[in-house]
Amino acid sequence: MLERIRVLRDRIAQACGRCGRDPADIELLPVSKRQSLDAVREAVAHGFHSFGENYVQEGVAKHLEMPELKFNLIGPLQRNKAKVALMHFAEIQTLDRLDLAARLVRLAEELSAERGVWIQMNLWDEPTKTGGCPESELSALFSELGTSALLKVRGFMAIPPPGQESAFTEMALLRERWQQKTGLPLLLSMGMSGDLEQAIEAGSDQIRVGTALFGERTLQP
Repeated sequence: MLERIRVLRDRIAQACGRCGRDPADIELLPVSKRQSLDAVREAVAHGFHSFGENYVQEGVAKHLEMPELKFNLIGPLQRNKAKVALMHFAEIQTLDRLDLAARLVRLAEELSAERGVWIQMNLWDEPTKTGGCPESELSALFSELGTSALLKVRGFMAIPPPGQESAFTEMALLRERWQQKTGLPLLLSMGMSGDLEQAIEAGSDQIRVGTALFGERTLQP
């Protein structure tokens, strides 16, 4: 794992060098989906304490085993799993619709749970991809989240179409527009193993990396 981390850090540094950014400003979020507890512990030994999980049940199980770590939900969230997600995930990165926002606001109050939330965007109308909020619905989402003192909007998360590098620039422009509209400092979480350089050069603050850091997944679906 140490060599894989070294390669990733080098890629981040080179991308930052090309666009004049500080590598220290880029968060590398290890995606521990289908990785064993031992693999997570090895990553902790190398300095990581925050992890991305795609599935509620798997993430909850890991948090129960390692409550000292921070797990972030980066996969779809159904309304009927919102309560358990708020109980066990430090951040939810896949908030993408008004009814889910309303439920999270109510549950956060019920649980007295302070959590970070990211709005997952889909600007590209991909027919094969579920999840993601169109820009036309952002005003309603921000209004709903603004009613809560417990849910902090951290920024936007996106999974752009493969090979569409302009998508990263579109997300950066979206961030600029909505920072001006809301007055909030908004981060961008975009870019994975295959396209992290393009994401960083466009302005991403967080990249999400799975097998390029951990190696092949060890747990069965």
